Amino acid sequence: MSYHHLSTFERGRIEELWTQGFSNRAIATRLGRHQSCIDRESDRNKTETGYTGVSAESAYRTRRRNSKPKGKQSDALVSIIEEKLLATWSPEQIANTETLGIVSFKTIYNWLYSGMLHGADTQHLRHKGKRRNAEKRGKFAMGTPISERPEEVKRRQIFGHWELDIMVSSRGESKGCYAAFVERKSRLYTALKIVDRSAASMQPA
Repeated sequence: MSYHHLSTFERGRIEELWTQGFSNRAIATRLGRHQSCIDRESDRNKTETGYTGVSAESAYRTRRRNSKPKGKQSDALVSIIEEKLLATWSPEQIANTETLGIVSFKTIYNWLYSGMLHGADTQHLRHKGKRRNAEKRGKFAMGTPISERPEEVKRRQIFGHWELDIMVSSRGESKGCYAAFVERKSRLYTALKIVDRSAASMQPA
């Protein structure tokens, strides 16, 4: 789902609906937006005297002019990440789909724990942030762990069971990253060059 900033027309509609007493959730439904988008608009632009679309649009344009680059972070990117976290997506899912090639899941976790995502916090993670230190690198949800396989597989009595790993080389002309596959009984070895050691590169290999 692509994110677009609120338009002048949408801000006018928000003003109209708030005046009529609609809640943020109801306004979001009518505009086809996530509730967090309307919540942010309210936090940023609603004053003690109310909300007007014209002043909100003016304030938005002023913020855009005065904003300074913060690396890869942008309002649009933050909004996408917050929206998906609120929809119970994990940072890994977001990084492999919505922000693929832009930011990694580690960056999303860092932004989350450092408070850079104001519309979401660790309570929106599936494990409430309790598994932050769990080691993820090099682990893929593919096949059955060797320790759980039958004895005939462990003793290499049956053909057709494979082990896989990733090798990273930083020397020579062939430096790069490789997906390595070994058939346990025959010891048949196959290696395929991949872009990096991420799950997104390993799965196709």
